[in-house]
Amino acid sequence: MLTNVAVLALDGGHAFELGVFCEIFGMDRSDDGLPPYDFALVSATGTLVSTRHGFRVEATHGLDRLEAADLIGVPASDPDVPQPPQLYEALRAAVARGARVLSICSGAFVLGEAGLLDGRRCTTHWRYAAELARRYPRTRVEPDHLYVDEDPVITGAGTAAGIDTCLHLVRKLQGSAVANDIARRMVTSPHRQGSQTQYVRRPDPGRRSGSLTPVLAWLDAHLHQPLTVDQMSRRAHMSPRTFARRFQQEVGTTPLQWLTGQRILLAQQYLENSEEPVTAIAVRTGFGSAETLRHHFFRRLGTTPHAYRRAFRADPAPPGR
Repeated sequence: MLTNVAVLALDGGHAFELGVFCEIFGMDRSDDGLPPYDFALVSATGTLVSTRHGFRVEATHGLDRLEAADLIGVPASDPDVPQPPQLYEALRAAVARGARVLSICSGAFVLGEAGLLDGRRCTTHWRYAAELARRYPRTRVEPDHLYVDEDPVITGAGTAAGIDTCLHLVRKLQGSAVANDIARRMVTSPHRQGSQTQYVRRPDPGRRSGSLTPVLAWLDAHLHQPLTVDQMSRRAHMSPRTFARRFQQEVGTTPLQWLTGQRILLAQQYLENSEEPVTAIAVRTGFGSAETLRHHFFRRLGTTPHAYRRAFRADPAPPGR
């Protein structure tokens, strides 16, 4: 059931994520034959709630409104600002009686503080993923997902992924036709391919630290070449076994997994900023062939190089080129 929706207005909250809930569930689209929602903004701290952007929103309901909600929306807010204890209690009580909760971006920290992520998979914005996992070790954070549905707890990744998350829930509970029509009214895709990994910026080699920093910088400059662990370890003046162990300690992954990830990040840059064909990009990034690039690209990002270019190309070529 999805008819009664209550969305939290949090002090210091982010306006876009709050707006996503308002746009999807707070608009009356019955003129298009879409089901209306009994929608309310809820606050635990008073009627007027300050956003992080310098303006205030009016929440006309208190926490008692959560008692009737089928769905409770939790938008992004500052993870370091605690919410009132009664808010966490109200969220736990709502889930216990059968309501769903859905967070967007750093809203996952509110659910974590309420204990609702314990024993569940979840996601958040990729910038907050490590901190979420550190604070709430009983959850399993999956930072590459646009959203994670651990019914009755649904978590979405950063900002625009909130649209994907809400439309997913609408599709699940009310069918594809309803979700597609809402997306059409919003002029957005009803379903995006891929994961939020494709949005992570390629790290600057100059910002790394550790004994392997010179080796990593050299590897960054030679990603187009065939590279093996033996070659890497010789460059580091270590045995392959010692090098692999040190690499895992300092970088957090294996040398070959890191190498593949860096090559994919470099391929993303070429796809965004050049007109080179995928076959040429595959050579430039050390994959050798377009087929190998496509295989690793889809495995890591959940989308194809061509689809990624269409989504992220900074200066699209004119039609017919």
